[in-house]
Amino acid sequence: MLGSIKRLLIGRPLKSYELGEQKLNKTKALAILSSDALSSVAYGPEQILIVLITIGATAFWYSIPIAIGVLILLSALILSYRQIIFAYPNGGGAYMVSKSNLGVTPGLIAGGSLLVDYILTVAVSVSAGTDAITSAFPALHGYNAEISIAFVFLLTVLNLRGVTESASILAYPVYLFVLALFILIGVGIYNILTGNVPSELHTPIGTPVAGISLFIILKAFASGSSALTGVEAISNAIPNFKKPAPNNAAKTLVMMGALLAVLFAGIVTLAYFYGITPKAEVTVVSQIAEGVFGRNFMYFFIQVTTALILILAANTGYSAFPLLAVNLAKDKFVPRMFLIRGDRLGYSNGIIILGLASILLILVFNAKTEHLIPLYAVGVFLPFTLSQSGMMVKWLREKPKGWVPKFIINTIGAVISFIVTMVFFITKFSQIWSILIFLPIIVFIFYKINKHYLAVGDQLRLTTSEPPLTIQGNVMIVPIAGMTHVVENTLNYVKSLKPEQIIAVYVSFEREEEKVFEAKWNKWQPEIRLVTLHSYYRSIINPLRKFVDTIEHKAKEGNYQVTVVIPQFIPKKGWHNILHNQSSLLIRTFLLYRRNVVITTVPYHLKK
Repeated sequence: MLGSIKRLLIGRPLKSYELGEQKLNKTKALAILSSDALSSVAYGPEQILIVLITIGATAFWYSIPIAIGVLILLSALILSYRQIIFAYPNGGGAYMVSKSNLGVTPGLIAGGSLLVDYILTVAVSVSAGTDAITSAFPALHGYNAEISIAFVFLLTVLNLRGVTESASILAYPVYLFVLALFILIGVGIYNILTGNVPSELHTPIGTPVAGISLFIILKAFASGSSALTGVEAISNAIPNFKKPAPNNAAKTLVMMGALLAVLFAGIVTLAYFYGITPKAEVTVVSQIAEGVFGRNFMYFFIQVTTALILILAANTGYSAFPLLAVNLAKDKFVPRMFLIRGDRLGYSNGIIILGLASILLILVFNAKTEHLIPLYAVGVFLPFTLSQSGMMVKWLREKPKGWVPKFIINTIGAVISFIVTMVFFITKFSQIWSILIFLPIIVFIFYKINKHYLAVGDQLRLTTSEPPLTIQGNVMIVPIAGMTHVVENTLNYVKSLKPEQIIAVYVSFEREEEKVFEAKWNKWQPEIRLVTLHSYYRSIINPLRKFVDTIEHKAKEGNYQVTVVIPQFIPKKGWHNILHNQSSLLIRTFLLYRRNVVITTVPYHLKK
């Protein structure tokens, strides 16, 4: 039943040699890996206006120079990450750059920030997409969280079906969004140039504004820089590209940067000339579309495509999170389960964990985009700063041919990214303070996991000086609950192994019951020693545990191995298990961690 549902949702298993077919070409990669960055134009310009409105609508003209600053930062990041793609063609992005050039701890800070950031990518994108839907259909405002969770579930299932299949399905809405915004920007600018937009809607550029300060401008710049989230995703996901992967990834990155620059500049320009003021329940893009087209087909087309790309932007997280987790797992900083490919050759454990964590965030923040974006943005710019700084160190250390221009590009990117990060901490500390707590905790967990894996490897390696265990014989203990075919089957198995001694152990709750049981046992299995343990508190586990410890202590003196052989019947149908008390499972769980005791189970399969 479960297998049939799984096949229906994610499709047939793929053979390992089909992995090459799961690589992305530039067209599909641009849609899947750029959807986060492209979608951020739907809320990045709005974040600038939200800061400026605290001074007044007359300050909106500052959005133009602030947008130019954001585009300068975008150019520096695109050029820098293009260099990172060729320098680190196996992916890993900021994590690999920081670890290689700045040290393990900075690398883990970047890696931990990005893991959290990709979870936030899913939560923010889906929440923002839901906002776009509820802007067009206000009656749905009360169901934002439920709608967001439904979309996360759908995206998780799509990504479990494989990279290529999900890309084939999700590419169309991304390109429809780009087309819709190009139409919106084109028609909007045409209206402005032909004088169809009243000049009184906006304050002329250069108008003096009372109360404006460098602090406000930097705060607005930092908020607008949230439109650059997702720029690093391509450098993390290089292994997903068809060969030659670095070349294809670099070209895709440049195309993404160009599209993002045009769309961001266009939305900021239209918002300024149309005099758009940010509102709680209507997005800036929704207001622009209504101002340009009215509330007609084109308005709803833009709203639907905006909602779709905001939701599908989460797919950037689904593409990059598992691959970053793979790099961390290879270095033994996260569980090895992230290295395992699923039935459809994707890293399904990473996809599932990402989906569950995103749903948790949506529930905690009740799908409120404005509460998630600051935490999301600072989680991006911290790795930006570290990766740029790492590349600076790399060029200074290696000094390859033509390294000076590359060093200058990374220096500009590092300085601006650092300024943005600091502005976020200063201006939005009440919203992002939690990163100062959970990020050190994440790095601490990384180190604890790494320490565990190193310790395990050291103990399992054959070259270690661990003395070999000498076993003279076996003492086998069989816990029994009665005289049944299950017990008989287990005893026959134990006898076939010819151990030094077999001890059947029966735990009773009544004294009279002990004598009756012993008499029956002596007639049924007279050659096997029976030990009855009386339990005053109706517990099977405690008396059995104490008895096993006693036998193990005595057996250890003579180099004998104690083995507890547990009889267990297996019902014909899985749901029948809930009808039984699972004593064998409890016994195995409690005894499994006894250092010198071997636990084995002998199953007896029921036929009806």
